[in-house]
Amino acid sequence: MVDLDIYESYFEPKFLQESKDFYNGEAMRKLRFISSITFDTIVNYLDFVAEKLKEEELRIVAYGLAMTTTSKKIEKILEKELIEAHLDVLVNNCVELLFGDRKNFRHIKLAYQLFSRLPEAIARMCFCFNAFVKNRGKALVNLSTSDPEKDKTLIKDLLDFKDTMDVIVRECLGSNQRFANTLKDAFETFVNIRTNKVAELIAKHVDSMLRDAYNLEVSFDQQIDKLLVLFRFIHGKDIFEAFYQRDLSKRLLGGKSASVDAEKLVLMKLKQECGGAFTSKLEAMFKDMELSRELTASFKVHLDKKENASKTYPIDLSVSVLTTGIWPTYLPIELLLGQDLRAYEDVFQEFYLSKHTGRKLTWQHCFGHCLLRAQFGGEDKELQVSFMQALVLMQFNSKNTFSYGEIRNAILPPKLEGTEENELRRTLQSLACGKIRVLTKSPKGRDVLDTDSFALDETFDHKLFRLKINQVQWKETFEENVNTQEKVNQDRQYQLDAAAVRIMKARKTMLHNALVNEIYEKVNFPASSAETKKRIESLIERDYLRRDKENPILYHYVA
Repeated sequence: MVDLDIYESYFEPKFLQESKDFYNGEAMRKLRFISSITFDTIVNYLDFVAEKLKEEELRIVAYGLAMTTTSKKIEKILEKELIEAHLDVLVNNCVELLFGDRKNFRHIKLAYQLFSRLPEAIARMCFCFNAFVKNRGKALVNLSTSDPEKDKTLIKDLLDFKDTMDVIVRECLGSNQRFANTLKDAFETFVNIRTNKVAELIAKHVDSMLRDAYNLEVSFDQQIDKLLVLFRFIHGKDIFEAFYQRDLSKRLLGGKSASVDAEKLVLMKLKQECGGAFTSKLEAMFKDMELSRELTASFKVHLDKKENASKTYPIDLSVSVLTTGIWPTYLPIELLLGQDLRAYEDVFQEFYLSKHTGRKLTWQHCFGHCLLRAQFGGEDKELQVSFMQALVLMQFNSKNTFSYGEIRNAILPPKLEGTEENELRRTLQSLACGKIRVLTKSPKGRDVLDTDSFALDETFDHKLFRLKINQVQWKETFEENVNTQEKVNQDRQYQLDAAAVRIMKARKTMLHNALVNEIYEKVNFPASSAETKKRIESLIERDYLRRDKENPILYHYVA
């Protein structure tokens, strides 16, 4: 037929039409239940399409038609009848069923190879992939709003989800840059659905890693790199900084950090990611701790030179001097220390101010911790406790039972309420209701009431010589979280004010929308239009800006 020049005019049209009708029918038969396509339906159909493409390729070769135009034409028919004609159904279900819980990387790769034959199919697949990742991500992030316990595992769940999607893009989607960009866009969208929450949880996740020595042994560097990928998606990086700074202060002051090298590695990576300004306060915190160790050594030498030093100052005292403005701010808790402990504060203050004139020391007893020696039934023990726990336990040197009121009057100044009283109740709970109970409470119960009394448990026994009693000052509280958020919000107000003034000083006159848009470009956090408008109104009230008399949305800078 080729030689007689009748192949293209007589045979080929009928062959192509028969093939078209055949594959149209086959596709409809395979996908006849379009409204209820299952995982098995999709994978079987993908295998069917791949098999038919291979069969036609072999058939062309077997019949010696490879040199004719039929090869390309039959390929186009298969693409149109088996893929293009059912494109929306195939792409939507492939993404939803194959990328879901029953992951099948071989068929995801096969779907990508088949859809790559049609540019519009890849565009559609990319769109569906974006929607799939967003929906799955939103489900993870929003699940913890209804179940707060899910917050504890949210970061791990997000990291696992990101790892899975990365493997799919790399191994199944040919590292296609469109899908990689789509993945980034989807993560950035859903990670910021709960404003500031993911940033806070990332900081807490890093904190738990740096406290756990086991984590530091298992590819810690890679774990931090993965967290930083998630960190890049969040908009409220100042929230992360505030919570990370707070947690770092507790690790440094409480000796909770598993490795200084790991701490400095995280700082180095944050500095590379966000610049030196972002980590300047964090680095200064480490410097304060190093200077404090040197200062404590000098102080001990100073005490040794005093007459009868071993008898007058038998307690081994270490003091950390922290620079105001670098460390998180905490309200000082006023405590009655007793003459012996007060003497240590006085002698240290005298020593410090002799070296540094013009400075002021404010004691933060709530972050102190002590090692006490105790006897229970004639057996010696050492107790690692907080400063307030130590003050409570030391009361029992004089007698065995105290009422709540007696303990309160011995430790807290008169007429003090609120924070100090709450801390005392939490401290008594930790000593009488925690895992290690060196005190007994009467009547029994979890809450500490004004009518309760406490006694030293002389029958207390434990296999360990040194015991670490739960130190409540290192436990996170709801009020502390709220205060951290409020501090960040206050800092954001200052940044909005400063950005608006700088812009107006340069431009002199601007319309409202133009000013707001430029403010958004200057600040490094997500600012709402309502908050920005409020700050502009505040600047007008304080005579930094003024409204135009004829046009109320036009502002003028007041020199």
